[in-house]
Amino acid sequence: MIAANFDYESPRTLSEALELLASRQDAKILAGGHSLLPAMKLRLATPALLVDIGRISGLSYIREVGDRISIGATTTHVEVLSSPVLQRYSPLLAQAATQIGDTQVRNCGTIGGSLAQAHPAADYPAAVLALEAEIVATSRSGERPIRAGDFFTGMFSTALKPDEIITEIRIPKTDGEGVAYKKHHHPASGYAVVGVAVRLSASSGRIDTLAVGITGVSHNAYRATAVENVLRGKPATAMKDAATRATDDVEVLGDYYASAEYRKHLAGVFTRRALEQAAGVKRK
Repeated sequence: MIAANFDYESPRTLSEALELLASRQDAKILAGGHSLLPAMKLRLATPALLVDIGRISGLSYIREVGDRISIGATTTHVEVLSSPVLQRYSPLLAQAATQIGDTQVRNCGTIGGSLAQAHPAADYPAAVLALEAEIVATSRSGERPIRAGDFFTGMFSTALKPDEIITEIRIPKTDGEGVAYKKHHHPASGYAVVGVAVRLSASSGRIDTLAVGITGVSHNAYRATAVENVLRGKPATAMKDAATRATDDVEVLGDYYASAEYRKHLAGVFTRRALEQAAGVKRK
């Protein structure tokens, strides 16, 4: 199909983009375009104005800031996966980026655009939830940090206000902790049928801290708090039983490829695999 008619603006500064966004209620931000443009072609999204932020300088970067790493919103997936800073200090996000789409998508798509789209089977949401990241939304009134746990509110729905743009993602350094992202790809789209991100620390053979983010299973990505609560303070041998709690209190989606029952099964399997990888447990 062909997208409906729309106006197009390509501001060169963030302030110009914010002014355009605030001036039109029917405007949408365009970054890499790999989420929004397909939706427009299917008439699932019909913005009257596209505000292209791809030419705004200063929104693409990965840098250390104290004990955290700041990532600009227009940083591409390939820049995330190949970043020496992320690979050394916080590799979970880079692991997730390696499994996004194909080469074209990874070279053009951006982290800010992916998070703003909030696709229920996207890869980054699970990772930013496990990392307890902070997503910075900017409007003409200033910056508003949003906890990842508060950001995803439903299918294709976020806590972003209509006049806000994601400008930065802040994640903690996790060197010394175990992390893993395990995913069952949809064979056609590459999206996660199930994707599980884990961040943990252990001592004396027991799990001290744990965060598990899951995508692809429900209407939006979520923290698997039941898994976390069961496993904290327990030895690695408890991972198998804890993983079966991956979909507790969650409405599991079903479709032509994976029924709700099969998706629930996969969630348990991939949660266990991610937990074992993060903890350095060798599978028998």
